[in-house]
Amino acid sequence: MMTRRQFLSRSALLGGAAWLAANTPGSLLAATAQGKSLGIQLYMVLKAYQDDPMGALKTLKSIGYTEIEAIVTTTAKALRDQLNEAGLACPSMHFDSLGIEPGIEAAHTLGTQYFVSSMLPSIMGKMPGSKGEPGYTLDGAKRTAELANHIGEKAKQAGLQYAYHNHHLEFTDVGQGQTFYDVLLKETDPALVKFELDCGWVHAGGKNPADYFRANPGRIPLMHAKDFLPSTTPEQYPGAELGRGTIDYKPIMAAADASGLKHCFVEQEGPFSRMSQLEAARIDYAYLRPLR
Repeated sequence: MMTRRQFLSRSALLGGAAWLAANTPGSLLAATAQGKSLGIQLYMVLKAYQDDPMGALKTLKSIGYTEIEAIVTTTAKALRDQLNEAGLACPSMHFDSLGIEPGIEAAHTLGTQYFVSSMLPSIMGKMPGSKGEPGYTLDGAKRTAELANHIGEKAKQAGLQYAYHNHHLEFTDVGQGQTFYDVLLKETDPALVKFELDCGWVHAGGKNPADYFRANPGRIPLMHAKDFLPSTTPEQYPGAELGRGTIDYKPIMAAADASGLKHCFVEQEGPFSRMSQLEAARIDYAYLRPLR
């Protein structure tokens, strides 16, 4: 099972895998109608989706998810039609594997509002005329912020809202009492650049996600709910079902909602050795639903 970082850096196409459908208790479906929308990143279930697109999407709908955050592995039109048939909304997409201009076109096809970079420093290293991927330094943070503002302006012109998604290295100390992420927050235009806080990676970077929500009201409309199992091996982050790892999401969700969170997407990293992706998606939903 590739990590998300490996998937994005290689722009890999996923092979097939079996999916397992099951019904969700009516009480959970009733809770969905009463509470806020809860979504899932398509990356989490891509193997199941690749094997049977409509079966996987309809299973997610039956669990109680109402929104998908997209990555496009076929065509945006095909994904849009599938989501419409399954009854799932698509308010956000990650564009890294497509590029900026094709990504904007795909976002319009999907009808998304948020246009999100999964790994902006990595994108920078592959752009024509680039000086290479920036290091997680003060200068690298400022370079990244400059590109984020540029993408944000392009997104605005296209009627979209750009958002920056983090991994753990953004919480590297770059001096002057600040992290790489702190510099991004300070050096980007709030009207052009919003943030999608991946709470699992924030925690892996040694910070508290709730603190970022409290300190930045209105800047973080999107989040990923993610957890990891304890690991003693550097740079190894085995994914965990929510509630079975190391993070308590109750205070995080309270802070997120108070700060103006619009969309919450479950995203679990592999390996899925204990259960299938769709089984894990069911457990993640059952844990997070009462907190929204």
